[in-house]
Amino acid sequence: MSKFKANCLPLLIGSLPLKNHLEAAKLIFDYTPQLPLWPQLPFYKEEGMINQYLPGLPGVTEVNGKIFVDTESSGFAEELLAFYEEYLLVSEGAADIETSRFGLSKEVANGFYEFLQVAGTHKDNLTALKGQTSGPITFCTGLVDQEGRAIFYNDQLRDAAVKHLALKARWQVKKMRGICDDTIMFFDEPALAGLGSSAFITISQEEITDCFKEVFDAVRAENGLCGVHVCANTEWSVIFESGLDIVSYDAYSYFEKMILYPDHLKRFLADDGILATGIIPTSPEFIDIETVESLTEKWVKQKEKLEAVGIDAQTIYKQTLITPSCGTGTISNEHALKVLELTKGVSEKIQSLF
Repeated sequence: MSKFKANCLPLLIGSLPLKNHLEAAKLIFDYTPQLPLWPQLPFYKEEGMINQYLPGLPGVTEVNGKIFVDTESSGFAEELLAFYEEYLLVSEGAADIETSRFGLSKEVANGFYEFLQVAGTHKDNLTALKGQTSGPITFCTGLVDQEGRAIFYNDQLRDAAVKHLALKARWQVKKMRGICDDTIMFFDEPALAGLGSSAFITISQEEITDCFKEVFDAVRAENGLCGVHVCANTEWSVIFESGLDIVSYDAYSYFEKMILYPDHLKRFLADDGILATGIIPTSPEFIDIETVESLTEKWVKQKEKLEAVGIDAQTIYKQTLITPSCGTGTISNEHALKVLELTKGVSEKIQSLF
């Protein structure tokens, strides 16, 4: 990934409020042609953050619209054994990941396939391609067993789920590298907004770091960069110390929380880390009042605060991506389009300053 330079390029987060995957992919390339990502459309139930990555995981059951992992079903032990056997074969190169259970099917990720088709016609303009996967903490605290208990607290289920997500991410990176050498994989972790609260009191930093290490290692096996996206405040020290390449955060609302970790920020950037700076709001009341000029001014003020703690302006520019604060899948088409316009416009405005 030595060729990749952030240089305040525009990058999106993932979800859009559209219903047509090809239309969504083309829109993404219109606004972020150098660093596009594949669209997730939450209009479709199967493209929800948890649901999209369930296929292939042992024991997944749905009863009366509720999805859970049933460890008491008669075939669960056999399913789990088959899962680990396939995992080992793929991990050791004895089986092809592209035809394994770890691929994303068109039934749950049609946007990925449309994205690859469109990307194939834009190769000359690409800096990198970006994919995204449900983060291991969010996935394992959001998915429950037959008793309604989060699978994170079952060591065996958590281990299987993290390995499952790791190879789902690796599969994406491998497919994207068929088009562009440089790739980025974000692990979306909205659940980590609860880090430091009573909801996470029984989850240790070591457990979080171990989960991240496994999924990051899988991405790096295909030479991809690893990012974590948290769309609210969190214990940022845990994120910085997880060994990631890109920190994606809501700079519009939570920059003042992030700047409370100056030593972590300086070390992260000194080690060539990248800040995916979510300076573009995704809440309608803020989308309505902001402009390219107002958001650029906000970014410049944040840059000055980073400089004040000892980070060089050129470093900030070279190691920053300009992003929305979160995905746009739950807002109107009109608001989502303005978010794309602002992301592109702010990126161009900042680039003109350097």
